[in-house]
Amino acid sequence: MNSTTRAPLSPECTETQARDAQHHLHPFTDTKALNAKNARVIERAKGIYIWDSEGNRMIDGMAGLWCVNLGYGRPELAEVAAEQMNQLPYYNTFFQTTTHPAAKLAEQIAALTPGDLNHVFFANSGSEAIDTVIRMVRRYWEVVGKPWRKILISRENAYHGSTLGGVSLGGMGGMHAQGTPMLPGIEHIRQPYWYGEAAEGQSEEEFALECAKALEDRILEVGPDNVAAFVGEPIQGAGGVIVPPPGYWKEIQRICKKYDILLVADEVICGFGRTGQWFGSQTLGIEPDLMSMAKGLSSGYQPISAVAVGDRVANALIEDGGEFNHGFTYSGHPVAAAVALENIRILRDEGIIEKVGADTGPYFQQQLRERVGQHPLVGHIEGTGLVAGMALVKSKEPKAFFGKDQDAGTVCRDHCFSNGLVMRACGNRMVLSPPLIISREQIDEMIDLILVCLDKTEASLKDLDWM
Repeated sequence: MNSTTRAPLSPECTETQARDAQHHLHPFTDTKALNAKNARVIERAKGIYIWDSEGNRMIDGMAGLWCVNLGYGRPELAEVAAEQMNQLPYYNTFFQTTTHPAAKLAEQIAALTPGDLNHVFFANSGSEAIDTVIRMVRRYWEVVGKPWRKILISRENAYHGSTLGGVSLGGMGGMHAQGTPMLPGIEHIRQPYWYGEAAEGQSEEEFALECAKALEDRILEVGPDNVAAFVGEPIQGAGGVIVPPPGYWKEIQRICKKYDILLVADEVICGFGRTGQWFGSQTLGIEPDLMSMAKGLSSGYQPISAVAVGDRVANALIEDGGEFNHGFTYSGHPVAAAVALENIRILRDEGIIEKVGADTGPYFQQQLRERVGQHPLVGHIEGTGLVAGMALVKSKEPKAFFGKDQDAGTVCRDHCFSNGLVMRACGNRMVLSPPLIISREQIDEMIDLILVCLDKTEASLKDLDWM
């Protein structure tokens, strides 16, 4: 069934919508506007597809929220969860105790991560992982005798979660405008968005060095001995899938080493195969001191996150830090850890990440550029593996972007939802992050839908006199 064939809502669905409107506050949602039209009820999912209560099937081009890497309906994950629930549904890791799944998962993560990230701290979400990073890097500098090193530097338009710590570290202006003040000791530098922010005629390599220099300039401005860490997503996700130009991360690392600043890679989106390797840091040549991860760790089947910690930081905290007064009730939850272990096993044993790197990822990127990149609305496409972002523009030549009051992205997103595709709008950038199990044939199906939705979007924008 497609969007032109509307099935009558079942009594159960109508009741669910009523309950939702009456009691449920959704994240990142204008509740009043949503209640005026009612939430879409998602009822089931399989592979890369989801179905709503009206029978409409949609390709989930966002893998849930960047997370369902294995796709929907893997019985192995459900079976492992049920087995662990029956054996030990919960115990904490506070009381000098551990569980088999938590210890095994820590070992697995240490083995998979690059470099000397040999210790792991568990949490429940990417936001909690980032809050852990903030506390851990500041505690590290206290332990080594430099408690004044408190400042963390991040980037404008970066997303690092929605807790107070995550919002403060992130660089989303709309989020900073609510619930102020933010945490002190956080600085932001420009993002490496070449297509949108480079000077006319500036090469990607020149722009990369200019953006990296912004880090050194800020370090010198606030004082090198006051800076604790630089934190960055290998590829900015919710910022619109911004892929740093060649040379950017190499220069960032040089600067961090020059001033002895910890480097943190936020792998919440890139981790566990999204870029065609286990971690985005491997794809982009980053050697982090700490690494946050979540989402793909369990393919979204259980809420779990982690911070992998390099030997320099971990050894100092272990040998000289005493008790680290930080943690969560569900840190290392045995069911979540068991599911994450099985998720990793499937990714490894079925060669899913290798296929993304060698086959479906390159094919996805090629088809986007060759087919979608030719559309009049699409000014530029960037991405790697199975993650991509495209800039919607009024005009390609000369390059002209939509105004701040012209929400072309939302228009496009709504057409996508109405025509069997979940594609997210990040401002006037459309982003894709499909399940890693997607086939070439399904990529073709998704590309066909994207082109239909772009055509409909173009017509709507002309009707609004935005083009």
